[in-house]
Amino acid sequence: MGKAAAARKLASAAAYGGGGLTMLGGTLYGVLTAEAKLARKAIGPISEDPPPDPTGWYGRGRPGPAIKLVVLGDSSAAGYGVDRVEDTPGAVLASGVAEHADRRVYLRDLAVIGAKSSDLAEQVDKALPIQPDVAAILIGGNDVTHTVMPSASVRHLQEAVRRLREAGTEVVVGTCPDLGTIKPIAPPLKQIARAWSRRLAAGQTIAAIEEGGRTVSLGSILGPEFAAAPALLFGPDRFHPSAHGYRAAAGILLPSILAAVGVIPDEEERIESMRGEAIMPISKAAVKAVNNPGTELDGTEVGGHRLGMRGLWVEMRHRRRRAQTSSEGPEHAEPEDAPASGEPTPAGS
Repeated sequence: MGKAAAARKLASAAAYGGGGLTMLGGTLYGVLTAEAKLARKAIGPISEDPPPDPTGWYGRGRPGPAIKLVVLGDSSAAGYGVDRVEDTPGAVLASGVAEHADRRVYLRDLAVIGAKSSDLAEQVDKALPIQPDVAAILIGGNDVTHTVMPSASVRHLQEAVRRLREAGTEVVVGTCPDLGTIKPIAPPLKQIARAWSRRLAAGQTIAAIEEGGRTVSLGSILGPEFAAAPALLFGPDRFHPSAHGYRAAAGILLPSILAAVGVIPDEEERIESMRGEAIMPISKAAVKAVNNPGTELDGTEVGGHRLGMRGLWVEMRHRRRRAQTSSEGPEHAEPEDAPASGEPTPAGS
């Protein structure tokens, strides 16, 4: 089975409730389970100390109405291992959106360390009352290390995206990173984890776009950048990113979040073939994105139709990276202080 066909089959299995599709034989699945336990032992116990909570207001002095951003997912979204609130992915994203959109931003970080895709439902429950403008989701790594069936993982993500889109929230999903790059994961788990996580990422891509979201491939967890400077971009456990690593990952997501809320220059709306951007069927694009970190996919129309002979049409983009700005800490506020959609930022806040 080709990779594109496998991605389509995985997404289809998720949509129709299939739970047995692993893309791996039973013997290799058993090896993965055993090796995953060894890898978790090498990584060590998860710290009980949560990272700083970046929830609050960003962009002091900037005009309203405020952009409301929620961050959902696992430790990669929460910023496990960092000591300063300014280094969390949420704070980096909120600061970047405030800077480049020149708007106030209200951030609610709902990510949970150790979360799997099945935990997204509870996070979405907490997000919806805020009426967010955009949600960033980072999930999938724990599904792989805990050997959750890919079809089940994809189904939970698809439901989360569906609920958010029905509420009018734009959604940007950072797809499952390539866990084959992680140091404590040794062969043969490394090869199996790479195949598992990449196929999960492709399935996540198809499912999220079918529900009206857009995706950004994290691929080989920033690939060359992490390989060239593992001591700088990985934390002490050699599994989670360092503060520099989280900032680099947030930098990949930021341009797509800006596009989702409509605050990018007009010239960036055009497809640029010189940058490898194109319109193509979703299954083909999903496989290309997995192999090219930083690739954004978003649904589109060709001749007035979203669906072609080979599935949904998507735009494959390689957004221009934004200059990194210094992230700020939040002006703390209670959740009920978040403005309703379209309301201006409260004076003096």
